[in-house]
Amino acid sequence: MTRTEQRTRADRSPGPSYQDILDTDTHEVPDILRMKGIEDIGPLEIPTDWYLSRDVYEREKQRIWRRRWQVACREEDIPEVGDSWVYDVADLSILVVRSASDTFKAFYNACLHRGRSLRDLPGRINNIQCPFHGFTWSLDGAPTRLPCDWDFGHVDISEFHLPEVRVATWGGFIFINPDPAAEPLADFIGGLDHQFSRWPLEQRYKSVHVAKVINTNWKLAQEAFMESYHSITTHPELLPSLGDANSQYDAFDNFSRAISPTAFPSPHMTRQLTEQEILDSAAFKWDDEEPMLVVPDGATARPILAAAMREQFRQSLGATVDELSDAEMVDAIYYSLYPNLHPWGGCSTLITYRFRPYRDDHQRSVMECMYLSPFSGTRPPAATVHWLGDDENWLAAPELGLLANVFQQDMINLESMHKGLRNNQRKKTVLGRYQELKIRHFYSIYCRDMQLA
Repeated sequence: MTRTEQRTRADRSPGPSYQDILDTDTHEVPDILRMKGIEDIGPLEIPTDWYLSRDVYEREKQRIWRRRWQVACREEDIPEVGDSWVYDVADLSILVVRSASDTFKAFYNACLHRGRSLRDLPGRINNIQCPFHGFTWSLDGAPTRLPCDWDFGHVDISEFHLPEVRVATWGGFIFINPDPAAEPLADFIGGLDHQFSRWPLEQRYKSVHVAKVINTNWKLAQEAFMESYHSITTHPELLPSLGDANSQYDAFDNFSRAISPTAFPSPHMTRQLTEQEILDSAAFKWDDEEPMLVVPDGATARPILAAAMREQFRQSLGATVDELSDAEMVDAIYYSLYPNLHPWGGCSTLITYRFRPYRDDHQRSVMECMYLSPFSGTRPPAATVHWLGDDENWLAAPELGLLANVFQQDMINLESMHKGLRNNQRKKTVLGRYQELKIRHFYSIYCRDMQLA
């Protein structure tokens, strides 16, 4: 085989595949984890202009943010009639309202009088009233008050309904789409609904929500959370218990998936680890601490960790934990739904990321991390958004736990990557064929949306 042939072949890392690891599971593995998607799709090189060009960004505003389904908030963010939420992306601002107990409405966030934003912040309202002159609409967008209406005889009140944006829900998320001709959300979600049939996100609550504005294009920011390839250099402390190069990557319709095994050492480890060392790493044991979990003689780390996780979530998940595979309890199962939502699967507290342009600046973005937690009994209230300031790093969000340090490691790379792109003399980046498949899949859809070659 020539070197060119080697480069164009979809190679895999030495060692067990993720499917081989599943074969060792102590419980029945669901078909969801046995599924395989497309393994080779999308471009292998990305022009740097796609991150840096204002013209490209202007095209994104029209062809992505005004045409694609995107998450505005969670249903529990607006749990009562009259609760409202403001979703801003690029130059769009959308006001989402729970107009009835089981009905959501979304409107362009602009007064029809002189254009003032109708709401700046989320909150409970009895009606939608402009803070400037008091023009008022009902929660379903019908006009109810024009102050000094004698001065507006030229206004046809029947045409003064707030312009609506399409709304639909999935997994407890409220999606919006400004395009009235867009496909139904269910069609857009496609097979993702089946993927989450064992882990219904609507049965969770948002226990953590942290957001920060970062000096990086929104696409570049999310790419770092679509692969485990960077762990070897950026997060080396994770390698004793993270099979980064053993990960499985799959592309489907409008979504992709990666699964990285936990309590399984990276092929990049240069020495043989004991099962106790693997478990200690997975449990984040410090050197001077007694082990929280012990691997008996002849046992392995993965089932020990999975058993501990079952007990941790038994109260909230009930006896169903006994039917869940080790993989569902411990592995990183992370999805990407085009264009910018990244929910995790599994049965513990689940991470969800969202990335979007910050205001109308193509060189800055908002990165958000939510934890979706299981619960029993009454649904707890949703966490409010903890916005980190420009002078704060992710370590200022202790509610993220150990993930705050991981994010901070990533941030050092992300802002330097954006800076480095301006000095990339090739004017394009290069992607790995398999380990960066999720990124390639994203750009396969992106190119269609943007009508790019």
